[in-house]
Amino acid sequence: MSLRALLAEVHPAWHGVDDDALDPALLRRACDSVLGRRLLASALAAGPAPDLLAPSPEGPAALVARWSRTRLEALHRDLGVLAFAPAIRAEIGREPVRRLKAALGSSYLLALDRSVWDAKVEPDLQAHLAETLRTALAPDDPASTLLRTFARQGRAELQAWAGRRDPALAQWARLLEAPEALPAAHLPEKPVLVVHTHHQNRAVAG
Repeated sequence: MSLRALLAEVHPAWHGVDDDALDPALLRRACDSVLGRRLLASALAAGPAPDLLAPSPEGPAALVARWSRTRLEALHRDLGVLAFAPAIRAEIGREPVRRLKAALGSSYLLALDRSVWDAKVEPDLQAHLAETLRTALAPDDPASTLLRTFARQGRAELQAWAGRRDPALAQWARLLEAPEALPAAHLPEKPVLVVHTHHQNRAVAG
């Protein structure tokens, strides 16, 4: 992936100064010039993406190609679903279960798979997840709310894990979305590794 293509994927808010976003017209002009792209990349390397944009023979091309926006969205969704496994497994109401299955498709089975994670958490966290899930199921169109809820939690889980294991991936995933405060992560390392490896293998296989 070229630097131009990489910068085109970055959320515009990351190019701002403090809390002020860069003027959209100025950003477009910067992306259209070699010097502008270098300056934008330099600012990102000095700020939110030092590992992603660190000097290297191949640069970030391989990682960015492997982890496309679509692939990361799928990874975030599955990590979020797994993080909510304690609440999903405890939900036995016919209508909530139907809505969960309709929204998640095959990802619903991930939440039930005890070989990936036993989903044992402290009572306070169990109660918090259950309440968050009930809130997400409440709207007339629960599918979109559920998916947003799981995606946001999944982003938190990936940031917590990849921040230690693969900082460049964590930074790339952050740059695709506007800066935001994420919920606390709680998945153990092994389940995250299992899900990450599954998606990475699919990406490599094409």
